[in-house]
Amino acid sequence: MNILISNDDGVFATGINILLDEFKSSDNNFNAVVVAPDRERSGSSHSLTLDRPLRVHEIKPGIYSVDGTPTDAVNIGIHSILKYKPDIVISGINYGGNMCDDVTYSGTVSAAMEGAIMGIKSIAVSLVVNKGGGYLPTDPAMEEDIELSFRKAAKFIVSLANIIANMELPKYTFLNVNIPQTIINSPDFEYKITRQGKRYFEDFVVEKIDPRGRKYYWIWGKNIKFEDIENSDYEAVHGGFISITPIQLDMTNYHAIEKLKNIDFSFKK
Repeated sequence: MNILISNDDGVFATGINILLDEFKSSDNNFNAVVVAPDRERSGSSHSLTLDRPLRVHEIKPGIYSVDGTPTDAVNIGIHSILKYKPDIVISGINYGGNMCDDVTYSGTVSAAMEGAIMGIKSIAVSLVVNKGGGYLPTDPAMEEDIELSFRKAAKFIVSLANIIANMELPKYTFLNVNIPQTIINSPDFEYKITRQGKRYFEDFVVEKIDPRGRKYYWIWGKNIKFEDIENSDYEAVHGGFISITPIQLDMTNYHAIEKLKNIDFSFKK
């Protein structure tokens, strides 16, 4: 089975390299290749680089860096580096969750989305750590076990990939998987099939003054609030479960179509 692995944390990130090691050491017949950004590209969403040429470097056999976005990396991996169409595209393992509205900003999710656009079964996977964001109950001791958490998450993804390879997903649908770091405290992989949740930031834009008296801005929210949505990705992860959310590429609101059909939009002087 041919696997293309990418991410938005960069080709040297811990999560992607542990995932690659897990595929290589698996008893199943996996041929895994990494094509990922040469540095962190978090928040790059589904952007393509169109204003300059892209460079690719082979770090070592089967591991390539691209000086572009996660979407660039998946495109170049499939259309240029690989000599075959992969069976599965996997993006991750990301350091930090990609739940709720994060899916619209996430480079991790967008790399899997690009695979799905090409008709390839795809999975985005993130390890949800607290990072002061309120995603999980605070447990400072867990931070010391980050590598162990990545390794356990990787085992789950290898198993999931083997299952997904032998089933049919709806067309143009991919899986967004969020794995709580608390799995290191559990002998089993408990999961829930979930829906996308809803979150919002307070103080999303932080305004500062530089030494010359000019304003500058950081886009980041320090206080995250979540809506209480049953069976959401956030609810599952906060409860200690792995969240598996099917994401579809068609964002059409079909209910709104019926409402809009009854409105006369014609312009009359």
